[in-house]
Amino acid sequence: MSVLNGQHMIEEIQANVQTGDSMKARLVLSHIEDIDPKTRNRLLYELSRADVDFSVPLLIYLLTEKVEIADEMPIIRDTLLSSLMAFPEKLPEFLVSEEIDNRIELIRAVGELQCTEATATLLEIAGATDDDSEILLIIETFGILGDPLAVNFLTDYLYSANRDMIMAAVHSLGQVGTPTAMHRLAERMGTDNEIDFMILSIFSTVQDQVSLEKLNDTLRSHYAHMRSYAKRELVNIGPKAVPILIANLTHDDPDFLIHTLNVLGDIGDESAIVPIRKLLDTMPRSANVRFAAYEALALLPLKKGAYTLTAGLNDPEDHVCVAAARAIDRNFSSILGVGIRNLLQGPDEDARHIVKILVNTQVDQVFLSLAGDEKFQELALYYLPHTHKDIREHYHDLLVENGKADFAARIEGGEEKAERLKVVAVDDSRMILNIYKATLHELGYDPVLFEFPASALEWLKDEKPLMVLTDLNMPEITGVQMTRQIRDSYPLEELPIIMVTTQNEAKDNDAAYEAGVNSILHKPFNAASLKKAMSEILN
Repeated sequence: MSVLNGQHMIEEIQANVQTGDSMKARLVLSHIEDIDPKTRNRLLYELSRADVDFSVPLLIYLLTEKVEIADEMPIIRDTLLSSLMAFPEKLPEFLVSEEIDNRIELIRAVGELQCTEATATLLEIAGATDDDSEILLIIETFGILGDPLAVNFLTDYLYSANRDMIMAAVHSLGQVGTPTAMHRLAERMGTDNEIDFMILSIFSTVQDQVSLEKLNDTLRSHYAHMRSYAKRELVNIGPKAVPILIANLTHDDPDFLIHTLNVLGDIGDESAIVPIRKLLDTMPRSANVRFAAYEALALLPLKKGAYTLTAGLNDPEDHVCVAAARAIDRNFSSILGVGIRNLLQGPDEDARHIVKILVNTQVDQVFLSLAGDEKFQELALYYLPHTHKDIREHYHDLLVENGKADFAARIEGGEEKAERLKVVAVDDSRMILNIYKATLHELGYDPVLFEFPASALEWLKDEKPLMVLTDLNMPEITGVQMTRQIRDSYPLEELPIIMVTTQNEAKDNDAAYEAGVNSILHKPFNAASLKKAMSEILN
């Protein structure tokens, strides 16, 4: 085989450029892999000097037919983009040129050069081609362009039989980001978890009014993992989401109210304080709503009017009293101290109940403010010696540190007569965990508490408790997901699991039983209801 003469090839390309003979120029370029790098660069240089109508088809030829050379010489693609950048009006013409067989590089160039003038042409091509790879690239390119004119086209592919096209259309509509695009994405939700999560992620990024409303609506979802995701994203968005969340407080749906209050508390914006207090003034029928309201107030910077929190200590449900106590301690003042002392002057049974709540909640500021009062000491000692060892030790150390050793000496409890059986409780609310600690101890068990499901799962690898109690709605890992993982190691009859939740959704309940829970207990619970639920399984 004869050796190609590089100089002759350069001269031939120069002549082809002058005469406009693209056929001969392509023949020269068909041997580009057979010449040295220096000659290749010289050929490319001569090509770049040609008229754009002459050079672009040949550059496309190199990129699509001489792929290995194109990979070695990124300057080929750079030259194409430079030529099209200088004459963007030519790009739509090249897209439909019969001289160009493969449009992939041109379609990519439309996105890279942000050539919205080519939108109409791309729509025509997409309507006429049956090449899936070409259609997929056009979908992705419309996302890069962010052109609202492509919304209807992209919406059609949200319902394609090709999953790659569906995912690309979702992503591209998110990049377009108009209210119409967000509405179309919202309409697509509800049939595929992976796609739903992708859409929710887009809403949390775009954060326009439509996106915020759709994220907010997801708090009503029948699926725990969807609600948890929406709650987390709304918290991350922060104060911008507060107005739409506050508007939720006028609704009657207890679950919707609870999720809303959870998010408002985690965001911590003080503009939510007055609406939450107004909600409490209506005395919602659901104790779980009242609990969530006080729990949120415990996380908010209360100023004036914090004295109204003392009313929560008289709530008929212990859970609500605990949440109110935590809110009082977080915002403690001398006025609140006076209000609690007044409550303790009431009937002994009511006063003992309030003190029991304060002790179990471990509200240190409240406890210390009352520790010098003889009646409080008397009421506290009625209950303290029988509390969980951790609680006794906590108050003992607290009193000693604050110069009240005499009181501290009186709260020592007796030694445990027998080893207690361990019961695991998992809940992302520390307040609920405090309730578990006191209640399980009162029932004669040794509570093992976890705020994070992952930690509980790690502990369960080496330990087998009597029972597991788990919340449903938790970030990262839901109660249903945790149950599935536990069942990989422990069958249903070997380790009982009770789902303890505020929810009473049929889909949540079905998912919980399918995952492997033995029973479902609805909050709020107390010692009696928890004992009954546990006994029904253990017996």
